[in-house]
Amino acid sequence: MHYLLLSLLLICSYAKANMLPDSTISPKDSLRKIQLGEIVITASRIPENVLKSPVSIELLDARQIRLSAQPSYFDAIENLKGVQLLTSSLGFKVYNTRGFANPTNVRFVQLVDGMDNQAPHIGAPIANALAPSDLDIQQVEIVPGAASALYGLNALNGLAQLITKDPFSSPGLSVSQKTAVNHVNDPLVSAKVYSETSLRYARTIGSRLAVKVNVTYQSGYDWIARDQSDLNPNANTSLGLTGANNPGSDLVNNYGDESANRRTLTLGGKKYVVSRTGYFENDITDLSLRNLRGDVGLYWRIRPNLTLSYQYKAATLNNVYQRTNRFRLENYLLDQHGLTLTSPSVQIRAYRTRENTGDSYNIRSMAENIDKSFKSDNQWFSDFSNQFTSSTAAGQSTVDALHTARTTADAGRPQPGSETFNQQVDKLRDINNWDIGAALRVKSWLYHAEAQVEPTRVLWAGFRQKTGINLLAGLDFRRYVVFPDGNYFINPDKTSNNLIYGKTGGFMQASRQFFGEKLKLSGSIRVDKNTYFDPKVNPRISAVFSPVENHNFRASYQTGYRFPSLFEAFSNVNSGGVKRVGGLKIMSQGIFENSYLRTSIDAFQAAINTDVNTNKLTTDQAIQKNKGLLKPNTYTYLKPEQVNSVEVGYKGLFFDKKLYVDVDFYFNVYRNFIAQVEANIPRGKNPDSLAYYMADRNQQDRYRLWTNSKTKVYNYGSSLGLRYSAGRDWVISGNVSLAKLDRTDQGDGLEEAFNTPKWITNVGISNPALWQNVGFALNYKYQSSFLWQSSLATGVVPAINTFDAQISYALTNLGRSANSLSFKIGGTNLLNKPYTTFTAGPSVGGFYYVTVVATAL
Repeated sequence: MHYLLLSLLLICSYAKANMLPDSTISPKDSLRKIQLGEIVITASRIPENVLKSPVSIELLDARQIRLSAQPSYFDAIENLKGVQLLTSSLGFKVYNTRGFANPTNVRFVQLVDGMDNQAPHIGAPIANALAPSDLDIQQVEIVPGAASALYGLNALNGLAQLITKDPFSSPGLSVSQKTAVNHVNDPLVSAKVYSETSLRYARTIGSRLAVKVNVTYQSGYDWIARDQSDLNPNANTSLGLTGANNPGSDLVNNYGDESANRRTLTLGGKKYVVSRTGYFENDITDLSLRNLRGDVGLYWRIRPNLTLSYQYKAATLNNVYQRTNRFRLENYLLDQHGLTLTSPSVQIRAYRTRENTGDSYNIRSMAENIDKSFKSDNQWFSDFSNQFTSSTAAGQSTVDALHTARTTADAGRPQPGSETFNQQVDKLRDINNWDIGAALRVKSWLYHAEAQVEPTRVLWAGFRQKTGINLLAGLDFRRYVVFPDGNYFINPDKTSNNLIYGKTGGFMQASRQFFGEKLKLSGSIRVDKNTYFDPKVNPRISAVFSPVENHNFRASYQTGYRFPSLFEAFSNVNSGGVKRVGGLKIMSQGIFENSYLRTSIDAFQAAINTDVNTNKLTTDQAIQKNKGLLKPNTYTYLKPEQVNSVEVGYKGLFFDKKLYVDVDFYFNVYRNFIAQVEANIPRGKNPDSLAYYMADRNQQDRYRLWTNSKTKVYNYGSSLGLRYSAGRDWVISGNVSLAKLDRTDQGDGLEEAFNTPKWITNVGISNPALWQNVGFALNYKYQSSFLWQSSLATGVVPAINTFDAQISYALTNLGRSANSLSFKIGGTNLLNKPYTTFTAGPSVGGFYYVTVVATAL
């Protein structure tokens, strides 16, 4: 299917180019006029033509954004070649390239005008919460794959650079109103209205000063996550209890029925795995979306080529997002101060980001602790057992007795929306311990400073003229500061001082052209030193060969390192009877050495149940028979993650520059994947009783530890992008991407899940001047099904087939009050066929919008 679509595009482009006489080909149809004459900066940290970039780079410019069928530039990124979208909620979308995806992608970096806009404690951006508005975005540059050789920002899987408009060249007032509707024909909720209002104002004051202000407010109702698949379907198969009759079920988006909320009960001489009832996500959390964000910038042109700028950005957010659990962000605050000095040869930048999670909470912890506050686990399981015994004695079947026992044990349980329920929610969201509460109370800061100089541009211009070598060098310093809240983070030195974590790094890049500028060779090397790790070296070498104009071949090799994020290094979370501990030695010493693997404990306990239920052994006999299944923990303290990557590619123009072709192939080798291992420590001290401790959940301390996989993982992929200017403003585009997990050399079970579809395809057609001032765009997306694996849920994500479309109308030269007025009517997932992008994520339906933009200079 994918090759067919691309073949049709090629045939169409060839036929059109040969059918039209030269007189009908207008210069304005050349792709050079549309995109390919543009300059990108992200791939090499210096301006260069997009055709001659040494690595893959995807560009989304202002024109493409305006013509896209998506409601915003952030949505339109999804249609770029090789980009995978994960939708955690309506206001939280995460992008990934080249495999190993997760909903909080710490391997993908997002910069805004060179500044990292991540949430410090997460180590990844809160989607577009602190990103530019649609009115202020100039272009988006995506570097798929490793970029840490130049940036050192943990960019193993990719980097996005969002570039805003310059107030000196783009002054004026712009106002945008986007109104939309979602949840159309949704069986769980009635249709909901979405609203987004944006304002941008920029003006110059004389020739040297400028100011820019942006404000955006979004409101709506989130997508709903309500997957009822059972993650523990085999808990009671030895008793023939499966499906709806499984008393130990763990439903994907039902929280409070997980492992920490289950027990093995001996009833009538048999062992039953029973879980508490739990609550569905949409019954327990507020799904309203509210996001207020804005920025103000002051710009001073000290000289024509020297600008000093100050920017302040802030956002408040009420939304849902996902990590190991699902979270409700409530009154979440993120802001950033930044100072930048730029010239053609020097850039100096410093910024500080502050994060306060406000009244946010863990949805899963909220659910299980409402259950526990209503009735303790001991009491609930006792009531369940007593009623089951009474029911079977009265003649009820096992299945009926199990249902009756649950109903009796749940009697008086708070119901969503009731006063008792709401009181419990208010109480638990203020308790900062997930064993008994649900609050997420994190305050963190990120401080970053960097300088970059291109000495051969000005200072060493003579050296460049003599040798032909261009040099680029840079230094950066980063520090994270976290207030120890006592639950999520503690200071390992046992004081109340703030937790400090950081790194320092620098790079140098050299490039030279050969053979009359037909061959460009570049090499760079970067060294980073983290507080807790030895220096790591990241080299990159690349070559771009342009034998003739408009045909460019590229090849590169690079390595990349990712240091553990704050959470991976220092977490200290009590959650459902499990302690989640950071993998640094100062956090987890003594735990790795004395624990047993949870997987072996689960296998041991399951074998005991089977032998008692099926083979009629006593519990003591089953313990002695199966104790050999227990395995000591073999993992240890965290090390940085590493990737080695090789890439080759081609960019070129055909048919009088009307057809653009971009193809790449890559091969990656990953080592030391940062992952989590679950391991328990027996509470008793008698080594002869170890098996009995491990057979009893109440005789173990349970841990989830950040560590490294022992597996070396290989993956490869390829992508092809086409863009054809068919004349009369028609543009046909398409891309297809292949991502494949090649092999693992050990497969220890801790390697990060690939979580990536094998195929992603986009095909689009657009015309901004279809008839007078009316334009349109239509886009089709296909994504193949794939296996999703995470600590929250594992399952198969079905294939996605969606259509997006828009019709636009523009009025210009309207007089003194407004220079232009544009309307855009469109929809994503037009056929309203709900889909999910990952297991445990929300169901995404149709989104139908109208956008009005007024601009005055």
